[in-house]
Amino acid sequence: MIRSAFILVVIAVIAIIGVPLQWLALRLRLPLRRWLPRLFHRICLGLLGIRVAVRGAPASERPLLFVSNHSSWLDILVLSSIAPVIFIAKSEIAHWPLFGLFAKLQRSIFVDRSKRHATGHVNRRIAARLAEGDPVVLFGEGTSSDGNRVMPFRSALLGALHEVLGESGRGYVQPVSIAYTRLHGLPMGRQHRWFAAYYGDIDLSTHLARVLREGAIDVTVSFGLAVEVEPAMDRKTLARATEDAVRRMTAAALAGRSKELPEPVPFPAETR
Repeated sequence: MIRSAFILVVIAVIAIIGVPLQWLALRLRLPLRRWLPRLFHRICLGLLGIRVAVRGAPASERPLLFVSNHSSWLDILVLSSIAPVIFIAKSEIAHWPLFGLFAKLQRSIFVDRSKRHATGHVNRRIAARLAEGDPVVLFGEGTSSDGNRVMPFRSALLGALHEVLGESGRGYVQPVSIAYTRLHGLPMGRQHRWFAAYYGDIDLSTHLARVLREGAIDVTVSFGLAVEVEPAMDRKTLARATEDAVRRMTAAALAGRSKELPEPVPFPAETR
């Protein structure tokens, strides 16, 4: 209880200072708007005791779309601590207490999955972010999993790249794997992955309390090779190829097969 209370108080103090700064940076379009969320998430990870190992590195090419697996709200903190990124999130998150505010301040793009006709509008917003040079994160599964497997990727939102291609003539997709591997220094295993995974009907406050109480989680983030996307490339084929790459990297990280992963880089990795 003392540990959890201390972490929450520190995060609250940082947020009281950081939120107005980020709001001002967004209003004035200052470069700081890309780096404040990254600093905030690094501090949060340190307080929670979550250690990140980075394999490979974010690509330097632009426009760039990261396509990743997804098992927890922790994924947001982890990826944001590595690179200044923008997330594609379900529309419900915009209304979550505190989390919704943080998501808006990080310029997240909210998607209402019940409105299929809105896909074109969402794709144009994604394309605008990509054209500005900001890497955008798409969780390819469209939902969160139990962390032990990678579910099939959905291809619809990959159409955003095709809108960018009409202007720049090129775009890149980079597969990203997030694998929670250890708890208190010991291999997590399938039976303990739920400590990190947030999925199904798990209550957010319950899961947050668990992470605050336990901490000491190790996560491996693997960046595969970025693929240059051509205007004529079929998005379903691209989704399958990206899914296969993420599945291979995730399986290798969970099984501890480090030789099958990209070369490690010092954390935090840098991206342009």
